[in-house]
Amino acid sequence: MKLRTCVTPDRGFVFGIHKPAYTVANLRGNDAIEPLGLLADGRVHDNRANFPARAVDEPAADWVYEIANVFPFRGATYIGRAWADRAAADIGAIGLPAPPSVSMHQALRGGLEDENRTGAIFARLPEPVLLALAATSTDPEDLVALARLCCEFIDDPQEPGRPAGLRFKPDARGRIRPVIRSHDLFETLANNPHLPDGYKEVMVLRPGAQGGSEIVGEWPGSRSHVFEYLRRNSYIPWGHYAANMANDAVRYRMAELGREDITGLRHLYYQRTYVRLGTMLGIELPGTGRPLAPDELETLRQEVMAALAARDRDLPFTATLWGWNFGFDFAPSGYRLHASHQQIHQQYALVSATVPVYDARGRQTGAIPSYGCGDLVADFIDDYRREHDSDFFSDYLRAIRGNRRMDNDPGRERSLIVFEDDQVILFVPKAQTSQWELQLMTKAPVGNILEAGRAMRDSLDYGLLLAQQALAALGARLVTSIEYPKRFNAGDTGQRLLYSLLPRLPQSPGAFSEAQLRFIIGHYPEDFAAACRTRLAALDCGQSGWGTT
Repeated sequence: MKLRTCVTPDRGFVFGIHKPAYTVANLRGNDAIEPLGLLADGRVHDNRANFPARAVDEPAADWVYEIANVFPFRGATYIGRAWADRAAADIGAIGLPAPPSVSMHQALRGGLEDENRTGAIFARLPEPVLLALAATSTDPEDLVALARLCCEFIDDPQEPGRPAGLRFKPDARGRIRPVIRSHDLFETLANNPHLPDGYKEVMVLRPGAQGGSEIVGEWPGSRSHVFEYLRRNSYIPWGHYAANMANDAVRYRMAELGREDITGLRHLYYQRTYVRLGTMLGIELPGTGRPLAPDELETLRQEVMAALAARDRDLPFTATLWGWNFGFDFAPSGYRLHASHQQIHQQYALVSATVPVYDARGRQTGAIPSYGCGDLVADFIDDYRREHDSDFFSDYLRAIRGNRRMDNDPGRERSLIVFEDDQVILFVPKAQTSQWELQLMTKAPVGNILEAGRAMRDSLDYGLLLAQQALAALGARLVTSIEYPKRFNAGDTGQRLLYSLLPRLPQSPGAFSEAQLRFIIGHYPEDFAAACRTRLAALDCGQSGWGTT
């Protein structure tokens, strides 16, 4: 087993450097060019930069350093050079500001010209109080008053009081940015579902409101709409993609997410992966300037699989990276508690096979495998096979099916399974790493989405939707989901595609125990599986009409 560590016996520390340059196929079929607001001189600022007409070429994205952890089981660290260079230029700026002085007594002392005006009262309150209200208020009038405090709106001249856009101005680096007085308050408000949609639209949801990231893909469903944004200078080397629910398909709660929505979100993930791999292999694409139809997508997947089987050398990218942060929260003390984006969205990328490695003197000394979390699974199942002469995932499935309670109470639930069909199984892991962790796994030895045919993709999509709906029905509002995939070039190892859904609960934020990989749970896993099944049974989660991708 090749050890992944930054320590070597002869050269001290080593590290990799990604130097991305790439071209992105444009699979978007429509433009949605709209005004975003006004500049100081009255000129209209619009979002046409978000809708490129052709493929997007990135000749030299920011470098990203990749450093394998000293201990392989702790993964890898990534440092964006542009961010790090800015910090290096002013190391005195590294640090957190002291908490502000807070006094409700002082804020409310004295009279106001009009004590009945909510905005006038709010303007006197300390920001931590405003942040708490922005995160927790369910009153749209509260939230509108706070929004008017934190940024400058352009109102619709035909309908005073209705926001039509924001005021924009150049920042210190010449970039056109909205005029925002408090970024923390702005972001917290934009993530509150009770803020009226008209305010969400102009603050964050309209394409271009959050910057010039190009929209290079789209799912225009009959009851759904998803945009695919390119994040060029990403913390993920070689860029990543974000599939976001569009501004005309507002989805803040899991109960609002429908089957067509999850199909669209996942279709863009499959499509981008197959298109990128097909391009690397010289396969002619079915078309650009539009989304691929389901039949075209499956044909392309099969062509990529065939080309890979006949190829005598590896691709430069050999694994997927997929994640989903659902939910947002922000503490009045200034700590972000979860996630980073409004609307339901998913992020994905490809992971390179290797990264050029350099020693402490900056000399290139070869290459090392680039990190992917699925590699930790691959390393383990190899060790398991050598130790036991048995296939781990086959044994894992048998253990799940034959599970017995640890308290040996025959009168209580013993099953860990929440849902299964012919393709996948959704279950509670015996050793949960968050209070309410769920896992979704393929039943056949399908190790990544490239090996997943239409039926398997359909089941994966449905299983992920059910898992999120079960957790939401139990009250979970913050859930991180990740994928553990097999490398495309790994061969027939028996590794199976696995998803882990990790809720963050109010009384379980993670502390020193979790940092040691010691996870504290307050229930038997079988009882949590039963709770999930009970909640799903109360929802309309039947599979009738569930289409394929």
